[in-house]
Amino acid sequence: MENQTGQTPKKNSNVIYFLIVVVLALLATDVYLYLQKNKSDTKIVYQNDEKTRLQTELDSLEAQIEQVNTSKTKMSTEMQAKNDSLKAKIRVLRSELAKGKLTVAELNKAQEDVKQLRYFVTKYTADIEELKKQNVSLTTERDTLKTTLKTAYQKDSSLTKQNQDLGAKVKVGSAIKLATADVVAYKIKGSGKEVEVKRASPAKKIKINFTVASNDIAEKGMHDVYVRVIDPTGNLITSTDSGTFNADGQDIQFTYKTSIDFKNDGSGYTIDWSNPSAFQKGDYTVLLYADGYTMGKTGFKLK
Repeated sequence: MENQTGQTPKKNSNVIYFLIVVVLALLATDVYLYLQKNKSDTKIVYQNDEKTRLQTELDSLEAQIEQVNTSKTKMSTEMQAKNDSLKAKIRVLRSELAKGKLTVAELNKAQEDVKQLRYFVTKYTADIEELKKQNVSLTTERDTLKTTLKTAYQKDSSLTKQNQDLGAKVKVGSAIKLATADVVAYKIKGSGKEVEVKRASPAKKIKINFTVASNDIAEKGMHDVYVRVIDPTGNLITSTDSGTFNADGQDIQFTYKTSIDFKNDGSGYTIDWSNPSAFQKGDYTVLLYADGYTMGKTGFKLK
């Protein structure tokens, strides 16, 4: 009986120790679970805060890109492609951040992607600013070139006009002109001898005697001379050999055409012209032209 009594307290002590261990284990488990819950809650809060920060940064980067787009800077095909690529990348990151809970790996990847995106957007906007500066410089150069070309064109036009005016003056100045001129009417005898007359009825032809004024810039050599004879009624006398020529800027019909050898030595010239019809009484006008201009005029009278 004494032995059984001694074993009972010992057995109870073991149970008590076991219960204490169990309680301590439970307490340790509760503490561990509490700590893990706090750690998880902290981690979730951290992830949410980081997602918000990354979304805010994406908003900032997107606004930066839109500001570039509204600047109306003309972009190259390569820059436009980069612009579209950056905007697409932002959409992808927004989609990823819009997910429920991100794992640590996903959050780390999003952080790295945003970091790279920030670098590319910064470089892209810097390239656009440089492009704007280049465009301003090119615009200034273009405007300067346009002004220079306009000035050069105006100067060229002015010089062209001066040259044309000078050319016209030289052309006028180089045309030969009459110095002296007179006209004598003749009749022709049966023997062929020519006799000067003052009356219209026997007159058959005229001789135009003239000299040419000295002209150092006139071309020496043969010059065509056109004669116009105007009768007392004001009509031009023509024949089958008559034609037209240009003088003083207009086409004119002539009575007779011949040539003279101009030597600029004061030589005298004579033009013989036979009237295909009878002379009338009255005053006649004779005009001579050469080198596209009027040489001069003279006249005669028949009774």
